[in-house]
Amino acid sequence: MIDAHSATLTYDLQQALLVLRQGGVVAFPTETYYGLAVDPFNGHAVDHLFELKRRPAVKPVLVLIDGLDQLARLTVGVPEQFSSLMGAFWPGPLTLIFSALPSLCTQLTAGTGTIGLRISSHPFARQLCLLAGGAITATSANRSGSQPARTEQEVVAQFGHEVDWVVKGGPTRGGLASTIIAAKPGGGLRLVREGVIPFAEACSCLAMKSSAIDE
Repeated sequence: MIDAHSATLTYDLQQALLVLRQGGVVAFPTETYYGLAVDPFNGHAVDHLFELKRRPAVKPVLVLIDGLDQLARLTVGVPEQFSSLMGAFWPGPLTLIFSALPSLCTQLTAGTGTIGLRISSHPFARQLCLLAGGAITATSANRSGSQPARTEQEVVAQFGHEVDWVVKGGPTRGGLASTIIAAKPGGGLRLVREGVIPFAEACSCLAMKSSAIDE
């Protein structure tokens, strides 16, 4: 028997998928805040997302993927130092910066040539990502400069009816957002944004792998 909450999420999922396939914007819960999803391979949808958030064109948008097999659709390769981080912290609130495939729309990468990716640990976010084809945007649900939304009510308060579908996923944890890390060209890690996962913990994970290889 399906309880009322599960039934609502099932309906939400159906509607969210329909909106994404039509090039629309969906607000959905993640393990930190509500995110805004569009099809990252649809340039018009990405443009609309930037307009909706009033996001500066120089700021790229991070993308959720449903599995490591999606990396080939978005990146030109995986830095060696990321393998241990993906194994330790994915699924979870860790965003890693990869070199982007040149074929990706420049709006998504903001012309940086890079793309931030992660696998979410939130059940609904993962299911939506999987059924939407394996990749969705996940920029925070807020106007640029405003606080990210923790609930569907806060999404509506900021955007009104401009978001095409708002998932009724209940309140999210809030607090710190995902940690963002890039790879240094000569090895090692560079902190882009401190978040839920302490940078020191990520560095420790990398150091442990290096130590194991040396042994």
